Amino acid sequence: MRHLHLPLLLALAMACGPALAQEGISKVNGSISAEPGQAYGALETVNGSIKVADGVETGGIQTVNGSIRLGQRVHSGGISTVNGGVRLGTDVVAQGDVRTVNGSIFSDRRSHIQRDVETVNGGIGLVETRVDGDVTTVNGDVTIGVGSLLAGNLLVKKPSFSFSLTPARKPRVIVGPNAVVEGTLTFERDVVLYVHRSARTGPVTGAEAIAFDSDSAPEN
Repeated sequence: MRHLHLPLLLALAMACGPALAQEGISKVNGSISAEPGQAYGALETVNGSIKVADGVETGGIQTVNGSIRLGQRVHSGGISTVNGGVRLGTDVVAQGDVRTVNGSIFSDRRSHIQRDVETVNGGIGLVETRVDGDVTTVNGDVTIGVGSLLAGNLLVKKPSFSFSLTPARKPRVIVGPNAVVEGTLTFERDVVLYVHRSARTGPVTGAEAIAFDSDSAPEN
């Protein structure tokens, strides 16, 4: 080691630097804030929200009771919560699933989700977003918005049995202007499906598509 030259020592230090910087944050009670332009490992808490500022690189993001919010130009692993919503800013890359149980999911322009998007009780909204996997919900509205590309399937599952004296509300499913769903659209429950005339979809099962020409779908 005593014979190593200074340039080699500097190269080794630079190679080790990012690994040392990418430490994760793990909590049980408390929110997490990832600072702008930094690199992190996994961000995990149980009772608390997670906020990721612009330009952050991070591993997986997970909470149980709390919302998750990503700023612009964030690169992350999978994103998961149970009781809380998920919101992705512009130009986000999520290298895993984006999931919640009780909460909505929204992804803004030029973002890329490399696996599935799923919620049970909450809406899903995509604007100019690419999803490589499937989009799945049970009780929420779905908007594959303007310019979005869903490479997988769109599925609205049948809810588990529940007794109610009033008819269940039908989820609204919208495939907006210039949007593409390359896979199948499968509806295991009654929905109201709107498909813009400029959009392209795969086969539809369980619903009749209502065509529209305006910037936004008609109200029910």
